[in-house]
Amino acid sequence: MTPSFGLIIIGDEILSGKRADKHLPKVIELLGARGLQLAYADYVGDDPGRITATLQRAFASGDVVFSCGGIGATPDDHTRQCAARALNVPLRLHPEAESLIRERMQDVATEQGVPYEPDRADNVHRLNMGVFPEGARIIPNPYNKIPGFSCDGGAGGAVHFVPGFPVMAWPMVEWVLDRHCAQWFNRAPQTEHSVVVYGAMEAALTPLMERIESQHASVRVFSLPSVDHPVHGRHIELGVKGPAELVPAAWTELQAALHEFGANCGPEMVRNL
Repeated sequence: MTPSFGLIIIGDEILSGKRADKHLPKVIELLGARGLQLAYADYVGDDPGRITATLQRAFASGDVVFSCGGIGATPDDHTRQCAARALNVPLRLHPEAESLIRERMQDVATEQGVPYEPDRADNVHRLNMGVFPEGARIIPNPYNKIPGFSCDGGAGGAVHFVPGFPVMAWPMVEWVLDRHCAQWFNRAPQTEHSVVVYGAMEAALTPLMERIESQHASVRVFSLPSVDHPVHGRHIELGVKGPAELVPAAWTELQAALHEFGANCGPEMVRNL
């Protein structure tokens, strides 16, 4: 079975509004391009207790989860330590991560035209960015070589940890998807078919929605009301979504029922999920 995909976004700067989250729409896009869907997203501030609890749920879920942010080595970065606590394993300097971080430090020294001093205090501190929960696997970072990491959960899923910076995080998420999730790509194509309905009330349409869902068990019916749309004004977008091979029958029934209802329908929309 295709697992559920989740997203965790960590950082006070997101919850305070200091920075706007860009990860959610991008991860939805990256998954969608591969025939996958995001099942849920959690936002967590820089609170170690909350981060640990969130990661414990993720590890126990059996899902494939991406965690963005907090894997650096400053005092407000807690994700690596919380992942180890959530798994009840020690932290270790990952040998491959150490090698990559040292390569990065040498590159920076060369760019600045100064000698590389591996024992200098700040360089020694930078190695903390490669201290991961025991058993972690490397996620390569094409931007600056400082890696992320993946850890398996007890229920068969995994959590993949990437930085908060989009320029680093997004290619790393793509690498994980293409390297570790390709067996689930486009296995269960999903389709969404909907129509704009003018002047209707959701309460009046609810029995119709319930009937279609009861008769098409794998298809979901949805309604998205709008009161101030710039083109359609007050309306409801009413539709069905689910497996591509099952949606047409439910859609045909929905169309017929709306016709019988005397609904004032506008444009139709089709979207492959």
